Amino acid sequence: MFDRVIATDASEKQIANAQRREHVDYRIATAENSGIKSGAVDLIMVAQALHWFDLDRFYAEARRVLKSNGVLTASAYNLLQIEPAIEEVVNRYYYEVVGPFWPPERKLVETFADLAFPFHEIWSPKSEMTAHWNLEHLLGYLWSWSSTQRFIAANNRDPLDEIRKDLSAAWGDPNRRRRVVWPLTLRIGRKESSSGGLYSAD
Repeated sequence: MFDRVIATDASEKQIANAQRREHVDYRIATAENSGIKSGAVDLIMVAQALHWFDLDRFYAEARRVLKSNGVLTASAYNLLQIEPAIEEVVNRYYYEVVGPFWPPERKLVETFADLAFPFHEIWSPKSEMTAHWNLEHLLGYLWSWSSTQRFIAANNRDPLDEIRKDLSAAWGDPNRRRRVVWPLTLRIGRKESSSGGLYSAD
């Protein structure tokens, strides 16, 4: 769709581990200070990261780099959907076991649809992200949560041990692959022509 894509991340490690594509320019930069020239970008895409930004500074930077009528899109997902018995265990882990260890910014994911978004907002269709996982994949995903790592740092033990037995019972055959769905919340806005991450530019 775009001849040129600029992919930025503040983490040097994330950029180093990115899968390379010929038309993608990978850069280490913060969302609030992208280093991209003014009025150069058709589309800005922020995936599961807006809650980490200094929003006032990021929105100002977005207006600066976007072309007239350029579009800012941000997506977020919260809890996964598999089947009720599994979701009950995952939700208990999320809220009760590691809930106190989520950083404050996590709340912005839960209320993403109500987050300040000072652009001319455009309706977006329902969207979802899907995967096909076995039990090991799900446990690896839960292990990757920042709240899991904070729990381990504070308690020197694995919080997954508190749900592993129940999760295994709910899953059944650990090698069985199940469809995992994350409903996406999308916010899409256009920069007004009068003034006024992944960055896409022509």
